Amino acid sequence: MLLAIILLLVGFAILIKGADFLVSGSSSIAKKFNISNIAIGLTVVALGTSTPELLVSITSSLKGYNSAAFGNVIGSNNFNLLFILGIAGLIYPLAIQRNTVKYEVPFSLLAAGVVLFLVNDQFILGSDENQLSRLDSIILLFFFSLFMLYVFRTMSNASDFDQESEIKVMSNPASIGLIILGLVMLVGGGTLVVDNAIIVAENYGLSKRLIGLTILAIGTSLPELATSAVAAYKRNTDIAIGNVIGSNIFNVFFILPITGLIKPMSFDTAMNFDLGIL
Repeated sequence: MLLAIILLLVGFAILIKGADFLVSGSSSIAKKFNISNIAIGLTVVALGTSTPELLVSITSSLKGYNSAAFGNVIGSNNFNLLFILGIAGLIYPLAIQRNTVKYEVPFSLLAAGVVLFLVNDQFILGSDENQLSRLDSIILLFFFSLFMLYVFRTMSNASDFDQESEIKVMSNPASIGLIILGLVMLVGGGTLVVDNAIIVAENYGLSKRLIGLTILAIGTSLPELATSAVAAYKRNTDIAIGNVIGSNIFNVFFILPITGLIKPMSFDTAMNFDLGIL
């Protein structure tokens, strides 16, 4: 038990340092190539920090823990918005770009609505079972492709690169090396935290369902927490915001459908409440 707690703390330390490397490398590339910070936050950083959710969701689905797979994504998204964004805003006030309010936030909202529609087959279509089918997964991936087209358009628009922050510009190999090292540390640290958090939780007699919907969801969101907090501290608010919104969109339009393509998942309607909050 003591070893699990020590490893949990070590995992937190790895997460924070990994986030520092990731933000530094991403910011350097954004500055050097005149790519907006929000675009980097919505893609490289968001995908990197969403990797733990992908691994946990696929593993949960393959083991038959469908509620844990859904709960991991939905719970992570709620945690991202209600806790991580709040913590980042406490560290440094976050200036929101017009495009973020006009396009990215509504797209994130759309993601929750589309999932709510697709998984409630009994209510919408009168089917025998509520599930995320392979066809549903393809539909979600279609929306993901639309999001990536929008990001590509944003990346080519240098006019929104107006974030006032001092960003250290490094060589391309050094920047890419920091990004890769940061991602590896985020995934490793996140895994270390989740695994040992489950050991601690089971020691206190918590159910597998509760672990999946809370410990896993919060644990896999720790990379987003570390990344956005560090970004806010460094006054790279575009990355802090883009990381949260981008991760939420990645979770719904990429992680869920990839998991659903590998193995269709039944849906517990009790989670409609959590989707409603999202």
